[in-house]
Amino acid sequence: MTVLVNKKAPDFTAAAVLGNGEIVENYNFSAATKGKYVAVFFYPLDFTFVCPSELIAFDHRLAEFKKRNVEVIGVSIDSQFTHSAWRNTPVEKGGIGQVGYTLVADVKHEICKAFDVEHADGVALRGTFLIDRNGVVQHQVVNNLPLGRDIDELLRVVDALQFTEEHGEVCPAGWNKGKAGMKADAAGVAKYLAENAGSL
Repeated sequence: MTVLVNKKAPDFTAAAVLGNGEIVENYNFSAATKGKYVAVFFYPLDFTFVCPSELIAFDHRLAEFKKRNVEVIGVSIDSQFTHSAWRNTPVEKGGIGQVGYTLVADVKHEICKAFDVEHADGVALRGTFLIDRNGVVQHQVVNNLPLGRDIDELLRVVDALQFTEEHGEVCPAGWNKGKAGMKADAAGVAKYLAENAGSL
């Protein structure tokens, strides 16, 4: 499997349903996300089982992503019309409701192949990619089909990335916003461990 961390995220243009429900035929990834952090997540199929729980969880945290200047984009191999139908299906009937972020239609499988998350059965694995404002992948995690992801963990990684960018320090194990970082040198690690090793 390709590790995209520290590489430019693949660009793509495809049909999509925007967060306001509008269907567009030529959504360009790099143009739509310029100057923003981006959370791109792949999921197997609309109208399935684990998937709606993840898409709803992303939507419930959308304000937190926006607060951090993060654009959220979901991708599956379904068409834009199926995405739209799923958005228009109530949650209590297996739909996802009016989620406020973009859903991209990867009907030719070109995007899941570019990100190297295509399952042997042809659907996308549960791949998640955090991309910085320069278009470089900083974090990726890929789950197999039955394993739903933790959206709060992705927010934690966004906070860690933004902390390191702002302060020039690194984030040790279990770091959360508000906790101490670590200077990336021998003195820094010694100081951090002296003060925090017991709570790791």
